[in-house]
Amino acid sequence: MDTTLKTKASHTEFDVESIRREFPILSVKVHGRPLIYFDNAASSQKPLAVIKAISTYYETVNSNVHRGVHHLSSLATDQFEAARKTIATHLNANVDEVIYTRGTTEAINLVAFSYGEAFVKEGDEIIISQMEHHSNIVPWQLLCERKKAVLKYISITESGELNMDEYKKLLSAKTKLVAVNHVSNSLGTINPVEEIISLAHAKNIPVLLDGAQAMPHMKVDVKKLDVDFYCFSGHKVYGPTGIGILYGKEKWLKQMPPYQGGGEMIKEVHLDKSTYQEPPLRFEAGTPNIEGSIVLATAIDYMNKLGFDAIAKQENKLLAYTTEKLSAIPGIKFVGQAKDKSAIVAFNIDGLHPYDIGVMLDQQGIAVRTGHHCTQPIMDLYCIPGTVRASFSFYNTIEEIDVFIIALKKAIEILKK
Repeated sequence: MDTTLKTKASHTEFDVESIRREFPILSVKVHGRPLIYFDNAASSQKPLAVIKAISTYYETVNSNVHRGVHHLSSLATDQFEAARKTIATHLNANVDEVIYTRGTTEAINLVAFSYGEAFVKEGDEIIISQMEHHSNIVPWQLLCERKKAVLKYISITESGELNMDEYKKLLSAKTKLVAVNHVSNSLGTINPVEEIISLAHAKNIPVLLDGAQAMPHMKVDVKKLDVDFYCFSGHKVYGPTGIGILYGKEKWLKQMPPYQGGGEMIKEVHLDKSTYQEPPLRFEAGTPNIEGSIVLATAIDYMNKLGFDAIAKQENKLLAYTTEKLSAIPGIKFVGQAKDKSAIVAFNIDGLHPYDIGVMLDQQGIAVRTGHHCTQPIMDLYCIPGTVRASFSFYNTIEEIDVFIIALKKAIEILKK
């Protein structure tokens, strides 16, 4: 089925209904109601192209990679490495700079360990921000504990934007790395990453970007950004779980020691000493997620066929419409009102716990996320237990939002009785 824009040349609207038919799960019912899935920031649903690619792999290709001379092993290896090329092309990266990981979390941990071992010593400083996902906080805390380094935080404003003046003051000769998210998973803030990178590079400081929330919504060009490390997860870009990507500039990867030992990262092993492969294989110990790697490329191809400009247009329309409709509800308080936002709306209702709202919405077939969204420092900053978060994909519709607004008003009415 053609999933490009309907009469693309005339710049018409997304053919959303045609696209939705490619996502089987969107046809299921929850508590007797049609599913409305607004939890895309946690994990996206999968199109038939991805689902079928998983089956095809196991039906026709399944074998280990890089280790065999037989036909299936060669076929699996070819597809595994072809997928790496597809992903590298999408990122505008060199193929040897693309490392398969289990996801964004492992990618950040890999850099924290390997880069930290090579370049961070006692008294050095790492800069992150208060809006980071726990996966971009804890690895740096562990590194700083291990190396007796210092972790510094860029504060955020009431509207949910980075305090860039403070960031400039934090950069110093002691700074060994800056690690921030490209897009906030709990606020939707799109950070000024070009400026963040430029300011750090002016002092010869490398930058890591957590791209987990950016990759589903925008085209990322790592060379244009001039970013040193970039990572994302497959399950947020319409691909499988348990697979992700770390992009790293060759100049850093070549200087970084292995993250784990065994399997494909080995060049030679002797009882007294071992030697290791060049990147990226140096950082891919053990049997990889072969199916996930191959199918991730299928998901990337799917998004490129839709077109990222078209995806952004559709999602921005949904964001604006939802914000307008929610604004009319008495007692609502938005959490995160940055000028530049992705397709995420986080809010609370005066006097109600977000968990209770989430349960009531679920009973009406609507999936939202409630809680702290793995960003407890943000919730502490706003002195709240969490938020209700609705996050959108290109397959969501205005009609779904209308149902959501009616359901939310009903939930508020019941909970306030």
